[in-house]
Amino acid sequence: MSKSTAKRYPIGTKNPNLPFHPGVRVGDLIFVSGQVAKDADGNMIHGTIEEETRATILAIERVLKADGASLDDVVRVCTYLEDTRDFGRYNKVFGEYFKNPAGLARTTVEARAVISTKIEMDAIAYCPKEDK
Repeated sequence: MSKSTAKRYPIGTKNPNLPFHPGVRVGDLIFVSGQVAKDADGNMIHGTIEEETRATILAIERVLKADGASLDDVVRVCTYLEDTRDFGRYNKVFGEYFKNPAGLARTTVEARAVISTKIEMDAIAYCPKEDK
């Protein structure tokens, strides 16, 4: 019996210190690896939960744009907060970028292992290549 493996296409430049790419396309899906609050040059942004949330969402957006997708194509987000007491403030910023929250699935958990940041997020987007 032959083993079938989906074709995978890396998105973005792999960090030489990490064993994964910022994103991977498999068919019509784009899987965005965990992103933290970094600017376009890869510099960490330290600030309030609101500032770090914005920077993290913009990092996700950069990965998506690199393969012709946008935040509107996101169907699932998983967020890891250093402190769940920040949820309300994070959630307000989240709503600024994801205008149709009923149109996506989301999980938010507290994770003390988030290093040097208040937030980390990963995402899945549905974006047929021929549509973009």
